[in-house]
Formats: sequence, structure tokens, C-alpha cells
Amino acid sequence: MPTGVYAYVTMDGTGKEAVDFYKNALDAEVSGVQTFGELPENPEFPLPDEAKNRILHAQIQVGNTYFMLSDTFPGQPLDTGTQVNICVTLEDVEKSKSVFEKLKMDGKVLMPLQETHWSPSYGQVKDKFGITWQISTDFQEGM
Repeated sequence: MPTGVYAYVTMDGTGKEAVDFYKNALDAEVSGVQTFGELPENPEFPLPDEAKNRILHAQIQVGNTYFMLSDTFPGQPLDTGTQVNICVTLEDVEKSKSVFEKLKMDGKVLMPLQETHWSPSYGQVKDKFGITWQISTDFQEGM
């Protein structure tokens, strides 16, 4: 069963500015801000200096709702009109696989489901209607 559905906003290097802006404009609470520089080091994929201060993930609460925000990785294109997609968090890996498989029918896999340091099963898919979905399993309950 999904634990939540969130709007996910993508910025092109202006994530910190956007977090501050939305915090002020929406009287929002900000939690869980992490930069690319805070990721565990990977010798096979050294992090360029220009990426270190970009937002990997932020969660912003407005009233009793949330949205999430991140920056693109340097050099990754961001097309106008694609800055908002939908993130679904689920309780277990098998349910995440099931949802991912259904959403990818007649669509396109953007990132296969895989274990990440923040989720035991995370992936991205553009459905047949052109909507981009992020599927993520909660770590606490997903293992």
C-alpha cells in the first residue's frame, strides 16, 4: 500500500534558493535537506565540485501536506515543463515492483528499480500519458 504521493519539483542548480523562497512564501517547514556532497563517496563515480552543494533531496511541509525538491546533476538537461513529477512511496519492495511494472506499460523506464542509499527499491518511469513517476520504497519498512 502506498504511504504517500507527493509532487516532486526539480530545479537546475537553484534548489537552495528555491527551498528558502518556498519556506518564506508558503510559511513552510523544511526537513531532510541533503546535498549531493553528502552522498557516500564512490571511487567509480567521483563527484564534481559543482555538484557538491546542489540539493539531492529536500522535503517541504506546507500545512498538513508535503512536496519534495531536488536539483539536477550538473550537465543533466532540465526541459521547461518537466520540473514537476510525482513521487509515490510504498511500504515494501514487492509492492514497489508491482506499481513500477504497471506504470511502465506502454511507457518508458527512465531509471530501473534499484537499491540506493535512501531506498531499497527506487526507480523512475514515464507513463504512457507522459507523466514522470518516482517509485520509492521506505527504508524502515522495506527491508
